Amino acid sequence: MNQITLLIVDDHPLFRQGVVDALSLETDMRIVAQSASGDEALELIRAKKPQVALLDVNLPQMNGQQITHQISQEKISTRVILMTGYDDVEQMIHAALAGAYGFCSKNIEPRNLARIIREVADGKYVFAGNVFTRRELELWVDESMEGARRSYSEPGAPYHPLSSREMEVLSYVVQGMSNKEIAIFLGISHQTVKNHVTSVLRKFGVEDRTQAVVYALKRGWVTLSNPKVRHRSVECPNR
Repeated sequence: MNQITLLIVDDHPLFRQGVVDALSLETDMRIVAQSASGDEALELIRAKKPQVALLDVNLPQMNGQQITHQISQEKISTRVILMTGYDDVEQMIHAALAGAYGFCSKNIEPRNLARIIREVADGKYVFAGNVFTRRELELWVDESMEGARRSYSEPGAPYHPLSSREMEVLSYVVQGMSNKEIAIFLGISHQTVKNHVTSVLRKFGVEDRTQAVVYALKRGWVTLSNPKVRHRSVECPNR
């Protein structure tokens, strides 16, 4: 029997092991590697070229959508299924545009996850509980979010409505930094930072910084572990 080779990637060890254990019971599947980080996952995909990679959307270093996009750019044959704890249509659209073959929430039953893997390995696309051909997926994307394809304009990153500077400011907000601290790190005025934060809130349609962070985390646009921020977190003057 030809087994479907799998890579499992999630930064939560208990959840990752649960997926590994569940899929190890499937006689037509073989797990060739597992990982907890985005950078390592991409290297494993390049080296081992599993048929299917099961990736968490939120990962340290590169997130799941960025990995998916990179795989598509490099024309690697591995087919990606993205998993998230926050299952919504907007995330599915971004996943499809990044090049994923499937998308599901983490509360899925093991037998249903195995079914999705089989469909994806067979060349189908599975989104919102539906099995699509490539053309059917394209129609679903167009019908689900008119204009989404035009909005997906940032190579190597999942779609988001923010400018590069707004994303940089948001990455510091995620780390719990104040506007004053962000201004010091970026070398810009406190008012400029405040203007960027206000713009982020407006674009996300939320009322405060906490809601903005939750909104961005749910969609995989930022992660709680941001190496750039962490490495620059030295003592600030006038804190």
